[in-house]
Amino acid sequence: MSNLPIFFVTLLLYVLCARLSLSLSTGRSGARLFAFGNIAAFAWLSLLTRYDPWLETTILDLGASAIARHIFLILCYVGLVAIGYGLMRAFAAREGGLPWLAFFYPIAILIAVRYLYGFWNSLIERLDWDSWVITAALVGLSYMAFRLSRLVLEVRNRTVEMPSLSEYLGFAFFLPTLLVGPINSYANHQNSVRSITETRVPVGRCLFRILIGATKFLYLANLANQLSYTGIFLDGKPHALIDLAVAVVFYFLYLYCNFSGICDIAIGVAGLVGIRVSENFDNPLAARNVKEFWNRWHITLSDYAKEIVFAPLSKFLVIKLGAKYTNASIAIAVTTVFLVIGVWHGVGWRFAIFGLVHAAAVVANHYYTVWMKKALGKERFKRYNDNLLINTAAKGLTFAYVAASFAIFANDRNMLGIIKNALRSQL
Repeated sequence: MSNLPIFFVTLLLYVLCARLSLSLSTGRSGARLFAFGNIAAFAWLSLLTRYDPWLETTILDLGASAIARHIFLILCYVGLVAIGYGLMRAFAAREGGLPWLAFFYPIAILIAVRYLYGFWNSLIERLDWDSWVITAALVGLSYMAFRLSRLVLEVRNRTVEMPSLSEYLGFAFFLPTLLVGPINSYANHQNSVRSITETRVPVGRCLFRILIGATKFLYLANLANQLSYTGIFLDGKPHALIDLAVAVVFYFLYLYCNFSGICDIAIGVAGLVGIRVSENFDNPLAARNVKEFWNRWHITLSDYAKEIVFAPLSKFLVIKLGAKYTNASIAIAVTTVFLVIGVWHGVGWRFAIFGLVHAAAVVANHYYTVWMKKALGKERFKRYNDNLLINTAAKGLTFAYVAASFAIFANDRNMLGIIKNALRSQL
């Protein structure tokens, strides 16, 4: 017997209860019900799935001890997030450096969980716990850390009012965006909550969005993955260079279908609840350059990086170095942004290198654009940009560059060795 029917029934009940808690209750009681419903649904669904995406085993196989451990860790997770709220309430409105303590707290938790993995793994082994217990309990921390750190700045800059603890927890554990984003702002989230009774939910459109996302995630992504690195090179047979080119392209397509598919589902489910979530993709496969790619790919992460890292850092550098070095200041800020994006994606040098590869392309595009504007002038540069042949070539080169860069992202040293050996036998 599978947990799959229980999973879908839980999702349906969550949507109904979340919508009702926002529509029928106002003020603190509504916020409390909404927060409790999201945390309870998260705890239950993470217990059902246990990083078992096909839900082939039942909850009865776990045992009371494993379930108790899971509930304990969920409560610890909620407690850690609540501490962040306390720091924000205490320091966000203060002058000086104290608000940054509240800002960096959720990021510090993320770093501790991700970069001290060996410590947590040994602790789990010492406690004789199953590894899924802690991974399922702390799912979504990467996206939550960025949402909550941005909220501190939203409060500090007075773009939103200080939320109550219930509003904070409801935003932090909002189920549709918890796993893989999008990194929705609190202002966007709370505007939807406050106008929930005035908003007509486009049920048909939301269901269609979920259907599109499910098709991309369950069908197209799996098809593309069969022709990606693991799909081609793990068969133990020799391969030609053309197989590597196929794997490069189809891993990129797999990543897009997988990630954008999940985001489509998240946005659709959030819409059924009545909450608008920021879009995360805008046809990134058709980007003209890598800068434009990041304006179309994982848009909420790009917006966060521009707002939190690039804008203040580039402004600071221009002031310190002078207007003469504006382009150099932009290059340094861009490189810093992409290093942050790279290491946020995972632990290890390959993620930092992935970030630097994208930084190099964006910096090169910046200098190239500056040079072309000077060389051609405003009118000729516009005609150059509008040229169909140049646009087509630029899009093709960008697709190839980005797809190749994801080879660094996708393959650890062991997988690179397997690919190298498979290709060597044909050379």
